[in-house]
Parts: sequence; C-alpha cells; structure tokens
Amino acid sequence: MKNKFLLLFALLIFYSTALLAQTPAKPKLVVGIVIDQMRFDYLYRFQSNYGKDGFNRLMNEGTNFTYAHFNYVPLYTAPGHSSIYTGTTPYYHGIISNNWYDRKTGKVIYCCDDNSVSGVGTDGAEGKMSPKNLLATTMTDELKIASNGMSKVVSVSLKDRGAILPGGHSADEVYWYDGESGKFISSTYYMKNLPAWVEKFNEKKLADYYLSKDWTLSLPTDRYKINSPDDARYEPDLFHEGKNTFPHSFKNIDPKTKYETFRYTPYGNQILLDFVSEILSNEKLDGTDATNFLAISFSSTDYIGHEYGPNSEEVEDTYIKLDRQIAELLKLLDKHIGKNNYLLFLTADHGAVEVPEHLKDLRIPAGNFDPKIIRDSVNAFAQRELKTNGIVEKFINKQIYLNYNKIEYAGLRASELEDKISNYLYSTFPKIADIRKRSVLLNKLAKRDSDNFILNGFNYQRSGDIAIELQPNLQFNAGEDRVTHGTRNSYDTHVPMLFFGWKIPHHESNEPVYTIDIAPTISSLLHLTEPSSCIGKPILDALDHNLDLDHDQ
Repeated sequence: MKNKFLLLFALLIFYSTALLAQTPAKPKLVVGIVIDQMRFDYLYRFQSNYGKDGFNRLMNEGTNFTYAHFNYVPLYTAPGHSSIYTGTTPYYHGIISNNWYDRKTGKVIYCCDDNSVSGVGTDGAEGKMSPKNLLATTMTDELKIASNGMSKVVSVSLKDRGAILPGGHSADEVYWYDGESGKFISSTYYMKNLPAWVEKFNEKKLADYYLSKDWTLSLPTDRYKINSPDDARYEPDLFHEGKNTFPHSFKNIDPKTKYETFRYTPYGNQILLDFVSEILSNEKLDGTDATNFLAISFSSTDYIGHEYGPNSEEVEDTYIKLDRQIAELLKLLDKHIGKNNYLLFLTADHGAVEVPEHLKDLRIPAGNFDPKIIRDSVNAFAQRELKTNGIVEKFINKQIYLNYNKIEYAGLRASELEDKISNYLYSTFPKIADIRKRSVLLNKLAKRDSDNFILNGFNYQRSGDIAIELQPNLQFNAGEDRVTHGTRNSYDTHVPMLFFGWKIPHHESNEPVYTIDIAPTISSLLHLTEPSSCIGKPILDALDHNLDLDHDQ
C-alpha cells in the first residue's frame, strides 16, 4: 500500500512538473487581434457555420467575456484601436475620431497624418503616417520600456490607423495596405527601407491574383437562411456586375480603383493573413530574449459591413471565411511559437447598426439624418435670433464647433450660446436624444464606467462645443454608407472579448467589462506598468479569484 502511494505521488510530481514545463514563466509572444466592425452577436449568430478550430477554439479553450462594451462615443476605427491598446478613452489618449477639426489651422486632421515623415514602399501621401497624435502610451509601448527595447513589436492591418495606433510610439515595424498599388507599405517613422521579405511579398501581386477569382459562398446556399434574401433591394451592385447576388465577379471593376475596391472583398483579410504568415517566418518573434508583440487588425469586415449590413449573406460569408482564417492563424502560431507559448486576445473596435431599410421592414423606427441639416439650422437660428452669421465653424463627428471670433464680436458668452443652441436643438429635432455642452464637460473627469459616454469621448484640446446623440437606430449619414456606427447604443458598443493561450483558463463570464480593460489585463499578466493614462482594470485576476472561490465552495 505504501509503495502504491509513493508511486502515485511520484506520478503526480512528474506530470505536474511536465505541465509546468509546457507553460513558460512568460509568453514568448502576445498576439492582439482586432476585427473591424465585429458585433458580439456574430460569435453566435453564425456559430453553426463556423468550424472547430477558429472562433470556436478560442471560445472552447479560452476565456470569453460575453458582456464587453465600449464606454465612450463616437465609436470609430481610430479611437477604438487606441482605446483598446491604451486602456483609456479619447478623453485622455486624444484620438477622438478618424478625423477631427483643428481650430488653430481651420483644417480637418486625419488621426495618423504626419508630413514630417515619408512613405516607405510608396511615394504617395498614404505613407506620410505616424502615431504622433496619440497622447498616451500603449501596452506595446510599455512592453518596449520594460524590456529596455529588447521586445519586438510588429503591427499590421489593411488600414493605416488599424496598424499604427496599436503599434504605439515605439513599434519596430508597422505595415499597412496601399490602395493605390495593392502593396504593403510603411513610413520613415519606423524604417528607411522595406525588409527584403516584404519586397518579395509585394512582388507576388497577390491582390491581382485574388481579384482574378470570384467571391463564391463557402457553404451551400440553404445554410444562409438566417439572413435576408441575397437580392435584398437595399444591397448595392458594388462590383458593377448588373446584379447584387452571389457569386460576385470582379471583372468589371475599374482598373484605376481595383486595389481600393479589393478592400471590400474577403480576400482583403486573406492577404493580411498571408502577410502575417511571412512575418512569423521572417521576424523571429519566438521570444528568445524577451516577450514580443504582434498586433493584427482585420479590416475587410468593416468595408463589407458598411456596404451590405449585418443581415446580408455577404457579411455572414465574410465571417465564415474569417473563421477559417483565424483557424489558420492559430495553426501558424502553434507551429512558429508553440502551443501555450503565446498569449492572445481578440476583440473589435466597434459594432454596427442594422440597415435602416431592413429595420423599417420590421416596423422598427430607423433612418438616416443628414448632418448638414443640423449645421444649416443652427446657423439660421443664430442669424435669426442673434444677428450673427456663420456661428457654426464646423460640424463633424456629431459635434458642433462654434466660431469663437464671431461669438466675441457679437458680445456673447460661449456658455450662454451653448445653452441657447442646445435648447433650440431639443425643441426643433425630436430625433435628438442627448446633448452635452463643453462648458459642463470641462468640470468633469472621464471614468471607467459608462455613465457619460460623451464625456469619456471628449478631449479638451480637440473636441467641439456641443455634442449630439440621436435616438436609437438613427444615424448621422449623408448616404455614403448604407450602414454606419459611432453611437452609444448596444449594437455599436457590445463587442467580443476573448483571451486565449498562455495561462488563460477556459471560462465564460457575463460580468460587465469594458474594452479598456484589455490593456491593464495584459499588462498585469506580463507584470508590466499599465499604459500611462489607463483607467481600465485587470479582469483576469478577478476571474482567477472567483474561480478559486467557486472551487472552494
């Protein structure tokens, strides 16, 4: 009996030691995946058509936070990526939108514009980009600081902002897709020349190869009954085929715009995966000296989502294909880095509203609201009531920028004018749900909670004077997109949040969490200082504590 006990004890020690040996003290690589415009419900709405090795593997083996939300507005790509990686909101990190108005220059600024740098791999303006407008550090920056520069940070996306902002200020290599040439490029902020392997990859002209193929459904047509008919009247003929149904051919695309149009196909995600495969083969991210970071942002989901909407076969098929691409990515990581050697998270930068026409078919109030109506109406009000012309200097991102020179000339106080305009808007436009004024927001601080979405997205230097939110299912849209995003409503704020790999337990939690919690969670797991303006909190630590309590009970 004693010998059997000793044998059992020895076996337990052996297997425990073996298990510990398989899980290193630190991950060799952190992989951040952001899927542009992925609503949370896509994980489950399309799940029956997913395989076992993509999204389902992440959910079945990792930790799934099913009630993760953004806590600010407006929700766009640039602030979404910035907030995920800084652990804070635009109030602190300063990226209030993809574009914003600059009072000093009287011009609209793009979030990543930087005329002090030049493109690498391009002579065009697409390469004049950097993270200089980002005011806070990212978790990738903090990893570089903690490792004394030994950690390598590589970031990639079809969109420049989807690659640049996650990479932070200190990234080693950042690449994005050029819609002019169909190639991946960078800027002199990061490097003088493209590495030889990138040049070789670009020489393959994979965008041309994929555009020579058709977009066909991944599964039999009857598997897609969950969505609207494929010939829904509000779907576009995006590729000039004379129809809007599958299969889609790219033969009639204008050769001058073909590389830009390529973004609106699932092959945009595929070329990104092809590029990531080359990164893993060439960049030695296996963490020999320090933990490295690979940031990936899939963007074609956003382009396709804007055109076709959540209830289209096009969107569902894009996610079925993306599921397979995620499975292939995990297989590549298992091969190059090793199972249990990498720590991965997956989330999205925002969601999307349903197509207004689809909602109307269901007798749900919905529609578009031309932002020019607000601008012109307020200017007319100021002229009529205050005898002041052009009081609205700019209306952008659902925010009114008042002309301070004209306010002063008219002998008005800005706060009083904000009150007058706000009262006028409330009484004139019942579609407006909420208005917040600069004079009130200046006396408050952004917080982790979602009590004040507009405050959390407000930045003193860059935001306007009057911020407006519409009623649910209404969108500020002049008609350029069939579907948009940017509101505080659940279809925009509720996104996936999955953790997987190194030291991540299998668990599902419906506790309310925020996307700004990702950065401090990763920082805590790596024993790093959280990003400089972080207001999120680690959530996996609390999860481990709750799991221990459950086990004790």
